[in-house]
Amino acid sequence: MSTHAQDPSAALQPRTVPTIYFIGVTTGKSSIMRIFPKWSDLLGLGAAIAGYDAPLGAPAEVYRAIVEHIKHDPLSLGALVTTHKIDLLAATHDLFDYLDPHAELCGEISCIAKRDGRLAGYAKDPISSGLAWQHFVPASHWGGTDAAVLCLGAGGAAMAISVFAAQRADPADRPRRFIAVDIARARLDHLAEIHAKLDTDVAFDYVLNDDPAQNDALLGDLPAGSMVINATGMGKDRPGSPLTDAVRFPQGGLVWELNYRGERLFLQQAQSQAAERQLIIEDGWVYFLHGWTQVISEVFKVELTPQIFQQLDQAASNT
Repeated sequence: MSTHAQDPSAALQPRTVPTIYFIGVTTGKSSIMRIFPKWSDLLGLGAAIAGYDAPLGAPAEVYRAIVEHIKHDPLSLGALVTTHKIDLLAATHDLFDYLDPHAELCGEISCIAKRDGRLAGYAKDPISSGLAWQHFVPASHWGGTDAAVLCLGAGGAAMAISVFAAQRADPADRPRRFIAVDIARARLDHLAEIHAKLDTDVAFDYVLNDDPAQNDALLGDLPAGSMVINATGMGKDRPGSPLTDAVRFPQGGLVWELNYRGERLFLQQAQSQAAERQLIIEDGWVYFLHGWTQVISEVFKVELTPQIFQQLDQAASNT
């Protein structure tokens, strides 16, 4: 069962069944609106999903209205937040009774849930990105090498991935260097503020750049085995790639396209060099699954075993 509200106010009516919200910009385009009803049946939740679309940089009262509704409507059980993670928390911090350590560190929330009448906020992305990372990055990949991470884009995904990578306990499981590239100085500055709070030996670099050819040059300087991430959003809701077709991926490198749908030109560029450059390539599907299942587990108090995750993956893949 699912609903999608084109008029945001329609989403804030009292619910008749247990409901999880999806707070984003164009929620109706997401596969989750078709997948969640299957997951609800599989898990026996008897629940609906409702989309709540808000424009980028929405006024504080928009965020407060949706959080107030979730807090006070008995059948509104929680939400997954995308795009608005930082702005929503900044506008509604006083409405939460609990924030988890990652939410406190990153100043954002991706999950809203209720616990014994208390409203709780969680930053699940460092967990879900970590699970996706471990899915395809070989154990001890970074040991004894100078391999680095080049993350194109310095938004929420870059923050989550970098926090996870920097906090890996085994030095062989974390890169020595993490380079973040973005077109906006404010995002780079915010990322640097978060990294300054970490106790880590990972060296962080921040590059302000909007020229794909310069991104090509940054890749050209990477040691063998390095990871390149497309965290720009390009190739999903907006066309193109942060790289040109002349780019050369690092030999034996890891390539992570965070988009799970859309044109995904970055992914195509990597796939064209996969054999020659011996690349390990990952798209955003597993990240998408972990992002949602971590939130559903928290909101509906579901124990997420590997067997259940596999069943949810299969159900989603067949949708």
